[in-house]
Amino acid sequence: MSTPLVAAGTRLFNPYNRETFIFTKPVESEDAAEFDVLLEPSSSHGDDGVSHIHPKSDEYFTVRSGSLRVIVDGNERLVGPGETVVVPRGRPHYFRNGHDGETLFTIRFEPGMKFLRFFLEFGTAVETHPEWYDEKGNSSPLLTALALHEFPNQIYVAGTPIWVQKLIFAALAPIARLKGYHLPFRREELMREGDFARA
Repeated sequence: MSTPLVAAGTRLFNPYNRETFIFTKPVESEDAAEFDVLLEPSSSHGDDGVSHIHPKSDEYFTVRSGSLRVIVDGNERLVGPGETVVVPRGRPHYFRNGHDGETLFTIRFEPGMKFLRFFLEFGTAVETHPEWYDEKGNSSPLLTALALHEFPNQIYVAGTPIWVQKLIFAALAPIARLKGYHLPFRREELMREGDFARA
C-alpha cells in the first residue's frame, strides 16, 4: 500500500473564500483521487468561479450534506445529499454553494493523475503564503502558472486552446520562481502532528 501524502483527515482552509479541503483518502492512485470539500455559508467559491476543464479525467461531485450547484456547459444542476453529478473529461464546468448553509461534498477524479498533490499544493500555499492570494482567495497569476506548468494536463481554463495555455505557463514559470514563488507542499511537514490538521 502506498504511503499517504498527509495524515488522513488533514484540513486545509482558505480564509478568503471560506472553503476547506479535507483529505480523507490521501493516498495517490492512478485509478482515482478523492477528497472532501466543505463550503461555509459565506463561501464565495463559484460566485467568481472560472469555468475550467480537466482534459484527461472525469470529475464526480457527491453531496453529503447541504446543496451544491454544478454548472456544466452553462447548464446548472442543483445537487442534494446522496446525489452525484458526473462531469465528463473536457467539459467546461464550475461549482458553487447551492444554499445559505454549509455544504459538504466529495470530489473524485478518475483517473487520479496527480490531483491530490495538486490540491495539497494550493491548500498549503494559502496557509503558508497568504500574501500570494487576493481578497477573494484567487492565487497570484504567477503562482497559478507555476503550478499548472508543474502539473500538466490537470486543469485548464475553458475557452482558450490548451496549447496556448501551456506556452503561457512555460513562459511564466521561470519568472514565478525568480519572484520567489514555489510549490510549498512537503509531506514530512504536513505529517507532523498539529501541522495544518484541524480535525
